[in-house]
Amino acid sequence: MKLGQFLKLAEIQTKVASMVPLFIGTFFTLYYFQKFVPLHFFLMLVSLLSFDMATTVSNNYIDFLKAYKREGYGYEKHNAIVRHQLRESTVRMTLVVLLLVAVISGFLLFVHTHILTLLIGGAAFLVGILYSFGPIPISRTPFGEMFSGFVMGYFITFLAVFIHVVDLGPLAWTFQNSALLVQIDLDFLVRILLVSWPSIIGIGNIMLANNLCDMEEDWENRRFTLPIYIGKEKALTLFTWSYYSIYVVLLIGVFSGTLPIMGLLVLGTIPLLRKNIDAFHKIQTKKDTFHLAIKNFLLVDVSLLLILIISYLVSLFL
Repeated sequence: MKLGQFLKLAEIQTKVASMVPLFIGTFFTLYYFQKFVPLHFFLMLVSLLSFDMATTVSNNYIDFLKAYKREGYGYEKHNAIVRHQLRESTVRMTLVVLLLVAVISGFLLFVHTHILTLLIGGAAFLVGILYSFGPIPISRTPFGEMFSGFVMGYFITFLAVFIHVVDLGPLAWTFQNSALLVQIDLDFLVRILLVSWPSIIGIGNIMLANNLCDMEEDWENRRFTLPIYIGKEKALTLFTWSYYSIYVVLLIGVFSGTLPIMGLLVLGTIPLLRKNIDAFHKIQTKKDTFHLAIKNFLLVDVSLLLILIISYLVSLFL
């Protein structure tokens, strides 16, 4: 398999959906907690990127195996296995290697941090596997948007922060007199939710846009996704108003002291986001408008990331 074919199979262009929450969490940690551990960041980067690519490869492989409709854009062009005539054995070996790299680097991250890193990462790993595998993969159910949004949006951001601040004890447990005592810093969890909300919605809506574009093929291929269950109009309404909830949460984040005051500048993205939403409402296809969901995600999340970077750099001189 050539490098270009591998990158198409792993859909490397979509990895921004996992990398952006990682960097948002990292720079939020630098801004809010003034902490950063380079080794922890590197191990999480390798594990996350490898696992994200493995999930995509497995999803493409499962779609290839289970496809009822074997013609059209979704099968002949979008699926790299068909487009590049890749051997199934090569795809399976690629998947195994990616999973091994993800597991090994993830285990090393646990060794250098805390057992909770292993448990949370393991839970996310399990969801990622169930997302594509099993008798009824999550991606083929109405829960795909919710799982992808929260696992990639919230838990990636959470771990990106947690691996640097383990010593602060935001989450901890102890055994005492045969009892398990769990300590949870709710303030920490809520602040991470505020920071990660744009990623949760942005990633969830990428999945929703994908399913809206594929409604006809999903019906033919027995994929009963959220738009199939609630209908196109309700799905488009959810697509629209969930985006606007981002700005409400950002305001809460700024006025609660979680995000810098410059976070208000993200409100300036509303006109362009609204333009993209209107364009997507008119037509929902992979070739014409799916990219608008990715643009919306990048528009809001990269704006927030840049603000966190600038705010951190400014704090160095104050």
